[in-house]
Amino acid sequence: MFTIATPYQKKVGWLIVITLVVKIFLSFFIELGNDEVYYYTYAIQPDWNHFDHPGMVGWMMRVTSLNLHWVSALSMRLGSIICAAVATYFIFKTGTLIKDEKAGYIAAWMYTVSFYSSIIAGLFVLPDSPQLLFFTWSIYWMVKQVKQPAHFVTKDWILLGLFIGLATLSKVHGLYLWAGFGAFMLFHQTKSLQQWKLYLGIFITLLCVLPIVYWNVQNDFITYQFHSKRVMHTGLLLDSFLQQIVGEIIYQNPLVYLTIIIAFFNFKQLKMAFQQQPAILKLLLWLSLPLIGTFWVLSLFNSTLPHWTGPGFIALFIIGGVYWSTYTKKENTLPSLVKYAIGLLVMAVAGILLFIYVFPKQIGSTKTENLGEYNPINDLTGWEGFSKAFEHLVQKDSLEGKIKPNAPIIVHKWFPAGHLLFYTARPLHKSLIAVGKLEDVHKFAWLNLQTKGLSIGEDAYCIVPSNLPVDPHFLYGAYFEKIAKPDTIPMITKGVLLRNFYIYRLIHCKKVPEANITK
Repeated sequence: MFTIATPYQKKVGWLIVITLVVKIFLSFFIELGNDEVYYYTYAIQPDWNHFDHPGMVGWMMRVTSLNLHWVSALSMRLGSIICAAVATYFIFKTGTLIKDEKAGYIAAWMYTVSFYSSIIAGLFVLPDSPQLLFFTWSIYWMVKQVKQPAHFVTKDWILLGLFIGLATLSKVHGLYLWAGFGAFMLFHQTKSLQQWKLYLGIFITLLCVLPIVYWNVQNDFITYQFHSKRVMHTGLLLDSFLQQIVGEIIYQNPLVYLTIIIAFFNFKQLKMAFQQQPAILKLLLWLSLPLIGTFWVLSLFNSTLPHWTGPGFIALFIIGGVYWSTYTKKENTLPSLVKYAIGLLVMAVAGILLFIYVFPKQIGSTKTENLGEYNPINDLTGWEGFSKAFEHLVQKDSLEGKIKPNAPIIVHKWFPAGHLLFYTARPLHKSLIAVGKLEDVHKFAWLNLQTKGLSIGEDAYCIVPSNLPVDPHFLYGAYFEKIAKPDTIPMITKGVLLRNFYIYRLIHCKKVPEANITK
């Protein structure tokens, strides 16, 4: 039988639909960023694991791009948009399961107006995009287990194990879900540790993890060598810690962050809000605070990124939803801070669009040698215009015989290699070859296996954006007889010179670079 949607269900439905439409609209106006075009390589060459992360984000883009038959900014981002929409629904379901639909509705809004969950991982393409979906599913299933353990049957344990496994196939710290749930059971629900079904769920997760381990065995555990270098530095770095905290506050939306802080400052009232489900509050705390705290500690000794703590805030959004639904007046569906957070998000997105297209400004370097460095506009725009200008230059070179036909593009680092691959090499049907250290080229070392590589006597192009300055003579002088004086393609928006693109012609390969990896 069909049931009539409740007022809150209708509101959540409209929230999801409107957010979907807005994000699709934004995809037409904001070009893919550095990370997004890099993860496009995962879609070109799908695998169980890659240099940086497991393969889920690549498989997701394969699906949404119709197996790469529809390649655009929208098709690349569509998976992230859909994952965020489904995750919003499960946030609502979880809050409803714990307390009521108002709690779920507030939590859904907190998730939606967080810059991290809504834009960074909910619009842009990151491994976090599918991971957040599986995090929310896993948390929903854990809450079901804690609320009614006797009704949590074998099928539910298998699904929980699968969801955690899929979160891990998105990003390896999806395994933290078992760590947090395991700690909760160890200290608060020891009877669950005696159930064989729990270990069946863990076994399902391990099956999902096996392909990641197998790939790393084949590739000398390169993923873990790479990540270990990011967390093994010593010495107290207070600046890094401060950057992590401030960045985290900004990423989560300062007003959303404040709603969570207020709930914890009023911890007695928070416990009262969960008085019918005290065990669930403990579960949610185990699924959030240790994960966030781990990266705080790491940031004291090593440079970290604010979005690394992002998944830990999912449980905090649910906690916030339950708290604020209890202490917000009945006539108000949302607390004031969340309403203001909506406005802050809207202003931020509108500000980005205005900054890119209406009032561009050179806020980066104005020096010729690194023009536009540190200007965020250059991460989100300009590549389509450059690629059209480069196409005309290539056609002119061909007519004038300046360079051999079908000359590939040479890159030395994963950025701007991703942009050059997606916006330039792909539409022009040009090969893109990575020549550089493995820690610099990352996934492009594996993409090299799909190309014929450089050969003696061949010419090539090297494209250097002024905001990412590098000397081609230093990088490639040993491989080519001559590096011609570059042509310059300026990127000008509304009369503002944002950066230059320098096009170098590398003439006659005299030595073939060694491969980073072999077939």
